[in-house]
Amino acid sequence: MPLETTGASSTEWNTQESSSANSKKLQDPEKHKQVEYLDNDSFIENEKENEEGYTEIKRSLKSRQISMIAIGGTIGTGLFISTGNTLAHAGPVSSLISFLFMTTLAFSVTQSLGEMATLIPVSGSFTQFVTRWCSPALGAANGWNYWFSWAITYALELSVVGQIIQKWTDAVPLAAWIAIFFVILTVFNLFPVKYYGEVEFWIAFMKVFFVFMWLIYAFIMVCGAGKTGPIGFRYWRNPGPWGPGYLVENKNTARFLGWLASLINAAFTFQGTELVGISAGESSNPRKTVPSAIRKVLFRILIFYVLCMFFIGLLVPFNDPGLSANGSYTASSPFIVAIQNCGTKGLPDLYNAVILITIISAGNSNVYCGSRILYGLAQSGVAPKFFKRTTKQGVPWVAVIFTAAFGSLGFLATSDQGNNAFNWLLNITATSGLIAWGWISFTHIRFMNILKSRNISRDSLPFKARFCPVNAYYACITIFILVFIQGFSVFFDFTATDFFVAYISVILFVVSYIFFHFLFNGKDSFTLRSFFIPLDECDIDSGVREIDEMEFEENEPTNLWEKFWNLVG
Repeated sequence: MPLETTGASSTEWNTQESSSANSKKLQDPEKHKQVEYLDNDSFIENEKENEEGYTEIKRSLKSRQISMIAIGGTIGTGLFISTGNTLAHAGPVSSLISFLFMTTLAFSVTQSLGEMATLIPVSGSFTQFVTRWCSPALGAANGWNYWFSWAITYALELSVVGQIIQKWTDAVPLAAWIAIFFVILTVFNLFPVKYYGEVEFWIAFMKVFFVFMWLIYAFIMVCGAGKTGPIGFRYWRNPGPWGPGYLVENKNTARFLGWLASLINAAFTFQGTELVGISAGESSNPRKTVPSAIRKVLFRILIFYVLCMFFIGLLVPFNDPGLSANGSYTASSPFIVAIQNCGTKGLPDLYNAVILITIISAGNSNVYCGSRILYGLAQSGVAPKFFKRTTKQGVPWVAVIFTAAFGSLGFLATSDQGNNAFNWLLNITATSGLIAWGWISFTHIRFMNILKSRNISRDSLPFKARFCPVNAYYACITIFILVFIQGFSVFFDFTATDFFVAYISVILFVVSYIFFHFLFNGKDSFTLRSFFIPLDECDIDSGVREIDEMEFEENEPTNLWEKFWNLVG
């Protein structure tokens, strides 16, 4: 959809802005040499790059696949495992409040992302937007830190898969399981993205189905079908709704700190809702599929997160010893603890298998997302160009192999000393997702200011974020506050080691930003324009005209079977 302006036509705006941007590049090429955008005005350069192997990724993801990837991003190990820690710290009511609070932030972030990614659906989306509308240094620091979080998380998923399987048998050592799934998931990500989309569609469908079945099961058990009889709100009365408290003796203060801890746990659990933006660059019809997926995020979170947390609080008391059980990785999952408490035989093994499939799916997504982020960073000029190399089918194979290589760190978990080192790596990336969320909202604020400075109405955009700019300011401020207070517990018994473990992500981001700032700006590092690109020089053209000029095929469902899966998606 063309952009409308006040007092000028869309065509005039595109022509004027493009000419203005190009003239600025010609007048002062040194200021723009660090960022090389791919647009229609540089087709000669594009042809040269294509001859060298820098072909573009393919738009092969269907609408139903994009929608299911968006759902899959909100159902993962955080929901199945981490919710137990949230309940144990804060109790059922505080945990529910935390999830509702995080729902408002996730809604705000995805709305902001949807407005930008629908207009300019490029691979890596917001990691490119930070580079284009804030500064190359911020884009590089944010993008590389976000990529690193996915690469290390991939190693974690590999190490956990074996631990889940060992619930049934320990005949195969953990190292062997890590090696097996390392090879399988890495090789699979070298196949064209349409296969990734199809596999993720079915896995996401399985996750949705079993979570939905668990919700029905939980409702039936609450009403009295289990061995415990009608449960109702029994555990909200005893042991209570607010949890045991945290860190201090004063009950009210302890309960507040418990809620704060649960809020931070919930923040990490909700990470992944932004994945729909990563896949926008490979959507077969981004102007239709991305807004559709974004609009449904709120309902998916309310159903699959908030409603699950509500029933977990009804079925599992916060002092249940099962939440801190030692044993297999899934032993402390509140989903399984609830089933065991209700006395349903056989079902715990089934949901152990569901968690296994979920983690395999998560590992698959880790490599996919990490590789597309690297590809996007290379496109925006803040990563080496060879990460743009793709196969004939459009798979960024260099980025895939480089990202997957970090999965070998999963072998650290096979020894005690290595496990300590591995935990350090995980702490380095723990808050990277929150930092990325904060920059999504901040970049959206910049984007809206750019449009305003050029008299472009947001009503003319293909997708307009709701309740903005207020929503974006709310999310940006709140998320960065969470980033800085997430390690609050270390100040109650302060040690330098605990402080660095809690805040190493923030330190790493700041250090990388300083490094990239001087790398990209050199002797001009202390000028105002080196910190933020002036609004009138920000590029909001590249990628827009290409999408506007594309003709997308709408394959409408032709029979009941196709209509059913279209509805599910």
